[in-house]
Amino acid sequence: MAAPRPAEPPDEELSRLAALHGVATSYSPSPDRTVAATATAVTLALAALGVDAATPEAVRTALTARERERAERLLPPTVVGWGTGTPAALTALPRDSRLLVRTEQGEIRTCAERLPPGVHELTVTTPDGRTARAHLIVAPDALPAPPGRSHGLLVQLYSLLSRRSWGMGDLADLGELAAWAGRTLGAGFVQVNPLHAAVPGPPTDPSPYRPSSRRFPDPVHLRVEDVPEFAYVEDRDRVRALRERAGRLREAVLVTGGLIDRDAVWEAKREALELVREVPLGPGRRAAYRDFLAAQGRALEDHATWYALAEVHGADWHRWPAALRDPRSAETARARRELADRVDFHSRLVWLTDAQLTAAQRAAREAGMPVGIVHDLAVGVHPGGADAWAQQEFFAAGMSVGAPPDAFNARGQDWGLPPWRPDRLADSGYAPFRALLQALFRYAGALRIDHVMGLFRLWWVPEGHPPTEGTYVRYDAEAMLAVLVLEASRAGAVVIGEDLGTVEPGVREALRERGVYGTSVLWFERDWEGDGSPLPPEGWRADCLATATTHDLPSTAARLSGEHVELRDGLGLLTRPLEEERAEAAADVGEWRELLRRLGLVRGDSSEEAEIQAVHRYLLRTPARMIGVWLPDGVGDRRPQNLPGTWDQYPNWRLPIADARGRPVTLEDLAGSARLRALMDVLRE
Repeated sequence: MAAPRPAEPPDEELSRLAALHGVATSYSPSPDRTVAATATAVTLALAALGVDAATPEAVRTALTARERERAERLLPPTVVGWGTGTPAALTALPRDSRLLVRTEQGEIRTCAERLPPGVHELTVTTPDGRTARAHLIVAPDALPAPPGRSHGLLVQLYSLLSRRSWGMGDLADLGELAAWAGRTLGAGFVQVNPLHAAVPGPPTDPSPYRPSSRRFPDPVHLRVEDVPEFAYVEDRDRVRALRERAGRLREAVLVTGGLIDRDAVWEAKREALELVREVPLGPGRRAAYRDFLAAQGRALEDHATWYALAEVHGADWHRWPAALRDPRSAETARARRELADRVDFHSRLVWLTDAQLTAAQRAAREAGMPVGIVHDLAVGVHPGGADAWAQQEFFAAGMSVGAPPDAFNARGQDWGLPPWRPDRLADSGYAPFRALLQALFRYAGALRIDHVMGLFRLWWVPEGHPPTEGTYVRYDAEAMLAVLVLEASRAGAVVIGEDLGTVEPGVREALRERGVYGTSVLWFERDWEGDGSPLPPEGWRADCLATATTHDLPSTAARLSGEHVELRDGLGLLTRPLEEERAEAAADVGEWRELLRRLGLVRGDSSEEAEIQAVHRYLLRTPARMIGVWLPDGVGDRRPQNLPGTWDQYPNWRLPIADARGRPVTLEDLAGSARLRALMDVLRE
C-alpha cells in the first residue's frame, strides 16, 4: 500500500486523479457544510484501486495514463440500456461504427435496439478499424409496483421461537408464521433479518449484518426434523439425546429467560446433520442434489471449501498457510481433494437450507400473500470470511466500509466490512452482484437492501485509520441499478431500499424512477425543510415500506414510555445529562401524541396498547403501499433487538420476542395473542 500523505487536503492534480477514479475529495455532513477529505484518505483509496499516488511524480504519471485511457476509450467496460431504446453510451461512437451483440440468449444482433433483457456481449468496430468490447446490461425501465396495498410483519427470525425449534427460531417457524399471518391476519408479507452464512465460532458473531457469505444461507436456520433423511437415522439413542438437548436449549430461553445461544444451537444441529449425512440419499434426492451442485458451480465449491478449511485452520483466511489464501492455488486444489468429504458436507448443508427457504416462501404464497418473504441483503461481508476469500479480486484490500462523521456521530463509523472495487465490478459486467441477487431471489418475494445508498457510493476507511480519515468512493449507480432491476424483474420480486439517515441529493429520485421502494419510519418523518413538526400522513411518499420502528430502534412501547432513554443511561451511552435526554424524548413523543389525537386516531382509552394501535392507524392514513408491523410491538416488548453503539454491554441479536413484562413469547403464544390480533385488525380496517 502507498505511503500515507500528511493530513492535509489533496492538491489540484491529486484531486483530478481522484475524480477520474470516482474517489471523492470532500463530503457534506450537512447541506450547509463541506469538509475536505485528507490527502492520506484519497491516496490510500486510490492505492486500493491499484493507482499509485504516493508522490507528486506518481500522481502525474497516473493522471496522464488515466486521461489518455479515457480519451482513447470507445466504450466503458459495462454499458447500460433501459427498456427497448439505444444505450446512451453508444450515441457518442464515431459515425458508421458497426455493432455486434451476442445476446445472453445466444442470438446475434447487429444493433443495440429492442434487445431482450439480459447481460449481453457487445463488440464495436469503428470505420478506422478500432475495436472495443463491453458488457451490455439491458434492463426493464422500472420494476412494477407491488400488487395492491399490503401490510405485513417484521421479525428477527432467531427471536421467533416455537415449541418445536431448537433454541432459536428456524425456517419451519418462518413458514408457520407466514402461513398463519397470511390466512388469519391478511398479511401480505413477512420481513426477516439477513439469513446469510455466518463466520463459524465459537464464539460466532451474532450480528446478521457481518456474515461470512451473502450469497449462501446459514444452515443454523434449518429445522432438522424437516430434513427427509433425519427420519432414517439408525442411531435412535443419539437422536433421542439430541432432541433432549434441543429441548433444554429451548427451555433455557423460554422458561428460565436466558439468552439465545446460537453456538450451542448450531453444535446440536451440526451433530444431528452429521448423522443425517450417513443416511444415503434416494435416487431422486441424489439427482436433485447433483443438479443443485451443477447449477451453483464453482461458487458453491469455493464456499464449501472455505468452511472445510476453516475447520482445520481457523475462521480467518488471512491466518491460513500462505498458499491456501489463494482459492486458485495448486495447494488449495490439493486441500479440497483431501477434504472432499467435508466439502461435500458443507455443500449439502447449503442445499438443505435452500430447500427450506424455498418452502417458507411457498408456504407464504399458498397462504395468499402477494409478496411473501422479504429477505434482507446486508451491506457487506466479514473480511475473514468465505466471500472475501473466494472473491478477493473484487474487494478493496486494506479498506473498510463505514460512515463519515455527522450530527449523530462525530467520530464516524467503521463497520469492518471490505468494500467491492467498482472498477473490477465494471470489468466483470457486475458478475458477483448479479450472482448474489440471483441466489437471493431464488426464495424471496421481495428483497430489502441494507444501506441502499451503497449502490451509489460508500465511505472507505483505510486500515489503521479512524473513520474520520475516510472518503467516499463512487460506484456506477446506473449499472448497479440496472442489474438490480433486471434480476428482480426476472424473479417477479419487489425491492425495498433502506434509505434512512444521510442520503445525498438525487439518490431517492433515482431509486424511485426505477421502481425501488424506500423505507420510512414514523419518528423520523418530520417537515425537515419547514418547522420540523411531525409530517402529516398525506405528506408521506407512497413508494415505501412504512413502519413505526426497526430492529435498530426502540420498540414502540419503549419509545412511548421513554424507557429507551433509561436503558441507554444505564449503559452509559448518553452524551448529555439524563434530564435533557428525557425532556427531548418526551417532547418528541408529545408532538406525535398531539397529532394522533388531532387526527382522531386514539380511540377509547389512552393506554399503551391503544396508543400503539393509533400509531399504526396513522401509518394506514399515509399513502405508503406497504405497511410493516414490528412483531414485538404486537405483544408490548420493551427491548430493542440491537442497540447501536454497544457490543458486550447489551445482548444484541440474542433476545427472544417477549411480552411487556419481559417474559418470552412463543410462536404459538403469538398466534393466540388477543393484543397482536387487535393490532393487526387495525390494519385490516
